[in-house]
Amino acid sequence: MTRECSLLLPRVCAALADPRQPGSDDTCLEKLLDWFRDLTQFDPTASLVQDNPCLTEFIASVLALPEPSASILSFTLRLAGILAASENRFQHLQQEKLLVRLFGRDGPLNSAVWEDASVRSGWVEGVHSMMHHQPALHFLCNGGGIDVIFTLQGDPSLFVASAASQLLVHMLTLSVESETTKPLSTKDCDWPACAQMIIKRIEDSLQSSSASHIEQSLKLLTSLFGSCRATWTEVLWLGIAKQIESFLTEETVQAQHMLANLLLNMAWSPVFCDTEGSFWALVTSALEHLTPVQAGPLAVGILRLYKCPQDVRIQALTVLLQPMDCILRAASQPLEYAGLLDESVSDPITVESLLSSKSSCASLLCQTLAHLEELLSLIRLPVDLPYTSLLRFLMTILQFCNGFLSPASPLGSTISRILINCFRVQRSALDVLAALSERKGCDTLIGSLFDVLLAYLESPNTSPTVLKKTFQATSKWLVRLQELSCSNSQWQQTEKILQDVFLVLQKRLCSPCWEVRDSSLEFLTVLIKCLRDQDEFRQSLLSSEVPRLTENLLEDPESYVRASAVTAVGHLAFITYFAPESPVIGNQYNKENTVAKLQEILSTDPEGFPRRAVISIFTKWLRQGCTGQLEDTEKFVSRVIQTVEHDLDWEVRLGGLELVEVFCSQTICQLGLPKCPYAPVSSAVTSSIHQNESLQIFCRAKLFSFLFQSLCDCDKPVGQRACDILLGLRGNFYPISTLKDSQGTEDSPAGHGIAWLQRTLRQGSLAQNFPTDGGNGVDFQDPESMMLALGTIDLEELHGELNKSSDHVEKSPQSLLQDILATGGTIEENEADCY
Repeated sequence: MTRECSLLLPRVCAALADPRQPGSDDTCLEKLLDWFRDLTQFDPTASLVQDNPCLTEFIASVLALPEPSASILSFTLRLAGILAASENRFQHLQQEKLLVRLFGRDGPLNSAVWEDASVRSGWVEGVHSMMHHQPALHFLCNGGGIDVIFTLQGDPSLFVASAASQLLVHMLTLSVESETTKPLSTKDCDWPACAQMIIKRIEDSLQSSSASHIEQSLKLLTSLFGSCRATWTEVLWLGIAKQIESFLTEETVQAQHMLANLLLNMAWSPVFCDTEGSFWALVTSALEHLTPVQAGPLAVGILRLYKCPQDVRIQALTVLLQPMDCILRAASQPLEYAGLLDESVSDPITVESLLSSKSSCASLLCQTLAHLEELLSLIRLPVDLPYTSLLRFLMTILQFCNGFLSPASPLGSTISRILINCFRVQRSALDVLAALSERKGCDTLIGSLFDVLLAYLESPNTSPTVLKKTFQATSKWLVRLQELSCSNSQWQQTEKILQDVFLVLQKRLCSPCWEVRDSSLEFLTVLIKCLRDQDEFRQSLLSSEVPRLTENLLEDPESYVRASAVTAVGHLAFITYFAPESPVIGNQYNKENTVAKLQEILSTDPEGFPRRAVISIFTKWLRQGCTGQLEDTEKFVSRVIQTVEHDLDWEVRLGGLELVEVFCSQTICQLGLPKCPYAPVSSAVTSSIHQNESLQIFCRAKLFSFLFQSLCDCDKPVGQRACDILLGLRGNFYPISTLKDSQGTEDSPAGHGIAWLQRTLRQGSLAQNFPTDGGNGVDFQDPESMMLALGTIDLEELHGELNKSSDHVEKSPQSLLQDILATGGTIEENEADCY
């Protein structure tokens, strides 16, 4: 602790303990606690409380108040817990008899202020903070604290209840691991005293008739087995396993919904996953007895495990696929579908009844679909899914939802009526469909799949959100279709599907709903990114009206649509204008016309989104070398940066800097300098001509005025990026040994200007009216002046300043203490609001 802070701390403690003072801001109190955590983290001695007696005086003062405020009492409890986290400070506070008055029976526990949840939360957090040594553990156990914490597990505040449960887990682990002299075994189990008290309470709760007590203990065990992987957890489990197993079969106790998470956490632990026998038998029993909704999370969790008995894995897969099997049977003609599963784990009638009910059908299907998507997202699947049946299931679901399937079975008719226009199920099914495109084995159904997708794209009943999901799934399957057609020469099928897709897209681009137009443009952009190298795709696209309609949407009244249109037109250009043999007639005129339109949007569009999209596209074109020869590129970049440097949107200005960075890198590479923008020049003789040429290009393009002006930008990311670019340029133009001293350059006229520039840049965003027209003796288009500026201005210092957080001064502990005093009105020299 600094001397300044130690002088301020007594006044802060006095102000906080004074009930006449206005309450301190909770954020300040949290920061104060963070500071004390930092102070105590690496210092176990009692010096902090010995050297600063105001801390113990503060705690005693708060305890002496007849009615302390809830926030100050909560702060005091948490502070005491932080201070008592080391044994030395714990003993010091014990000698002052402060801990028993805070955390014992005669403390806040029995006062009216205990009714406030923040006080109960502060008590639990304070206890948790001090639980790092045996004296604290014994203090709490001997003082009746265990009973309080078990009671708080049922607290009406979910935050307090959860914290109490976590505290019990921490205490049990601390007790066993710090007080056990020999490893615990199932035969000779001698639990330490504190651990024994906690375990006894858990066992009593599990055997009680109170559903809430059972639920609390199951939550505690779930947390314990999830966080602790020690072998003693198996000893604990063996004492309660029979009771847990009984919950699966006893209908009087409704605890089944808690068991899936408990068993999953145990399955991930090496203590249980490697054991044969009783544990996996219980998992099997759970899969059999839990309802399909309860068993689903357990099943998918087991299927993610790599260490699991094969019979359990098969059973889990069967549970997961039961709703899928039921849907396929319901949709088929009698005797047409033999069934996906050889046998069911639970009664098929249960699944059928859930799918026949309006209240549960969509929920069960959405859960099943979410679990399937979770499995498909894994790079390596521990289990083989039946992909063809899965695709047929998804197509059936989607046809049920849009009314395109009329099943003959009564169950199918019921499900179809329930699912008609069910957006939740449609969105979930389309997400799984998109994920399934990356798996092999569905090729035989691809024609039927596109029939379903096109029906959704064409239907006026498809909602905008479902349409967006349909576009995403369609784009992924079109990429898959292209891969298949390359391998098996099914060009005609691919061509027909592409033509149908673009016909639908033409209609959607003219939709009166702006979300639909926006999704359509995003879909087109994705397709071009993925398929622009494929001849069939290019021909189908260019023979449609899609390019013309896309360009028309550059003038859409909705700014989101204009932004998406800019991105789509920018990617279309890779096919229409920038391809080696572009098939578009009047190519050069169309290209110039499009560039002019985008530049007009960049300079005149009233909304930021389209302007950001334009600068992003221009940068992409530049990266891909699509802006012509170096001379043309120089003019292009110059025009763009002169537009963006005055833009009010900082993201547009930042995009302009990215364009400049790409241009600098490409120019230097083309002229033969090192490819890396930060590599120093190796040979001054061979590179001086190239240096001068590139420097002249940058000056003509007015890069330096933009870069130096950006250093004073009011938005810090802009200044940081500009500084990075200037540092990179200096690395190219100056070997480190040749950097100049700014003190020695002020004698020349250019030196005076550079010295002024250095002073102005140090003002940062406070600099007013930054001149870029040669004022104050700085000519930003003069190569010699800019070379001098790069060599003399302390860019490292600017870089350090720009990378400081905006509150780096105010964030200090001293400033925090002053803020608290100022809020209470006790700093005489600063009685105004500190903010």
